[in-house]
Amino acid sequence: MMISIFALSSCSVKKYLPEDKSLYTGAELKLESTHEKGLEKLETKLKTAISRNTNTKILGMRPGLYFNYKAKRENPGFINKFLNKQFGEDPYYFESINVEAAEDILKNRLRNSGYFGSSVTSIVQKDSSDRSTSVLYSIDLPKPYRLESYQLEKTVADTLRIYDEIQSSLQYSDLQENKRFNLDLLKSERERIDHYLKKRGYYNFNSDFLIFEADTNAYDTRNFDLYVRLKTQVPEKSLVPYIIDEVYIHPNRTLADREEEKDTLSFKGLNFIQAQPFFKPKRLYPYVQINPGETYNPKASRFTSRRLSSISTFKFVNIDYEEKDSVTDLKGKRHLKADIYLSPLKKRSLRLELQGVTKSNNFAGPNLSLVYSNRNTFRGGELFRLSLNGGYEQQFFGKADDQGLSSIQLGLNASLLFPRLIFPIDLDASFEYAVPKTKVSLGLDYLNRTQLYTLNSVSTSFGYLWEGNSYVTHQLKPINLEYVKLGNTSNEFDEILENNPFLRRSFEQQFIAGLTYDFTYNEIKDQTTGEGIFFGFHYDMAGNLLNLVGSKNEEGQKEFLGLQYAHYVKADLDITYHLRLDEKRQKLVGRIFAGMGQPLGTTESLPFVKQYFSGGPYSIRAFRIRSLGPGTFSPEDGSNSFFDQSGDIKLEANLEYRFPITEYLNGAVFADAGNVWLINENEATPGGKFTSNFINEIGAGVGVGLRVDIQGFVIRFDLAAPIKKPSTSWNFDAASPVLNFAIGYPF
Repeated sequence: MMISIFALSSCSVKKYLPEDKSLYTGAELKLESTHEKGLEKLETKLKTAISRNTNTKILGMRPGLYFNYKAKRENPGFINKFLNKQFGEDPYYFESINVEAAEDILKNRLRNSGYFGSSVTSIVQKDSSDRSTSVLYSIDLPKPYRLESYQLEKTVADTLRIYDEIQSSLQYSDLQENKRFNLDLLKSERERIDHYLKKRGYYNFNSDFLIFEADTNAYDTRNFDLYVRLKTQVPEKSLVPYIIDEVYIHPNRTLADREEEKDTLSFKGLNFIQAQPFFKPKRLYPYVQINPGETYNPKASRFTSRRLSSISTFKFVNIDYEEKDSVTDLKGKRHLKADIYLSPLKKRSLRLELQGVTKSNNFAGPNLSLVYSNRNTFRGGELFRLSLNGGYEQQFFGKADDQGLSSIQLGLNASLLFPRLIFPIDLDASFEYAVPKTKVSLGLDYLNRTQLYTLNSVSTSFGYLWEGNSYVTHQLKPINLEYVKLGNTSNEFDEILENNPFLRRSFEQQFIAGLTYDFTYNEIKDQTTGEGIFFGFHYDMAGNLLNLVGSKNEEGQKEFLGLQYAHYVKADLDITYHLRLDEKRQKLVGRIFAGMGQPLGTTESLPFVKQYFSGGPYSIRAFRIRSLGPGTFSPEDGSNSFFDQSGDIKLEANLEYRFPITEYLNGAVFADAGNVWLINENEATPGGKFTSNFINEIGAGVGVGLRVDIQGFVIRFDLAAPIKKPSTSWNFDAASPVLNFAIGYPF
């Protein structure tokens, strides 16, 4: 239908054009120079300067313009209105283009780029076949002016310290000998010098106080000497650095607090002002990078603001500077007083949440949670959270024999987050960007998987979180303990374990004690429009210390305090790249995942909760959850294979094209490939061991998707079909589509 509409539009647009109008189809540039090569960047810059909107042309047709014209007719009808809203474009006529103004713009940009004396001519090119017009601009480029030397021009008051500072800054300049004159580069140089001086205390300096002068008199070869100097009548207070004399911190800045009498407590040179003890000064002190006696530095202000904002106690952080001097001593310095105002959040909160939960294993259902928070538990910014939650879930979209499985979950979890590093050695000075946080957690969980088993678990952890910069985060848990007890198993589940000793041993590992580390580098701040790379690394190690004190049971398995424990190492990489294709929401997203877990000692397999699986809405979407692998394994009876189809090694690759359909509806076309494998042979899953032939055991699928995206809340539907199964050759199986439902983007 769309092809037919486009075909009709190709011959119908012309008749809608007004008699005195022609469509503007863009401009072309022709640069001629005998002196310069590699003019691609200059050409791009010039094209950008004179670019104007043109109507989209596809295979000789202008469907957007056609829909616009049709919608503006009398009684256009619903379909024409809809098509115009989705695809329509306003007409762009040549008669609205000022060719002479465009020539002036080109000459201006050429002068700004060092090509003084350039000539620009234009030729208007009309195409009577479709009543369109374009413009060809021919540019004759002379030899550009190039930099011979760059230096500071001093005035009579050359004894001022600021001249030495500016002179020192020139060694870091990008203005180097033989560089072509570039106005944008001169503007950047002014800003660079301004930042350099600000870091050295020149609080009142401004980049507008700097001026450049170019001298060409000494050369006949289009070279020039460049001088930078201070303008005349620069305010005296802008010519000297500032010292911070006093720092006042207001930890509880509220409207009521401003009217109360406040006590001042001095701690390590900082003055803390609060009407009543709200935040302990010794806990707040490490976050402040502004210290009395130091030269003003905007970097210290930024770091202080960011560090204080990371404390969950405060809603707003404001830093104000007040000048203390009324007279400037040009041979000395001026002085500042710094006030840091902190506006707190409500200390306690109680939140009741009703959630709709969807999981990667196709279980979905309602979840109710009650969360209590205390944001300043011990008057040091500690965040205490206690949550009680319960939920009911049922499996949808799974295998026919597995659909209808349900589960009941109950949980009680507590955590205490300290906004500081709890460690025997003081390492605060090692973290400039952000202060590390220490987190302690304890959780009790109960899972009743109807018709199969119940699972009781107790977990606790102690670890650290910190930011390396705006992109990098670290999380280290040196203590990570988990006790899992399997109980109330059904006859059906007992039979599954009996037939698969490998699986049974993965459930018998009741105690997991180890260390985990996570590293994340993330340039993607917005999943819809963001661009960049995401890199995640996860490392998990368990059982090493227990292996020193554990003992073997009658079956030869290691135990600690009568409990079998897991002994393994595991690591995985997750790399995603988002490429933005336009200014709207068109993106190309690629992802690679690789992970491996190695059982150690007497442990023959990873614990069931630590194993990898493939398939499902966040993985290979043409296959049901846990229905892919390991290796070429394919159960004859698909029922309950949910527990068999996992592994120690996982490889995945995804490629997805995302595009907008309407304001809140996005579409996607994607391809996924991957599988999981075992390190050790398992008789219950023949063909599951990883071999050198793994590349031929990949499962792959393609599909399309719809995503309802309302301010970051995404409901996703993906329909996919296999194009290759691990045990077969390439074959598009359109008769076996898989519908995935999930919340959020897959990666």
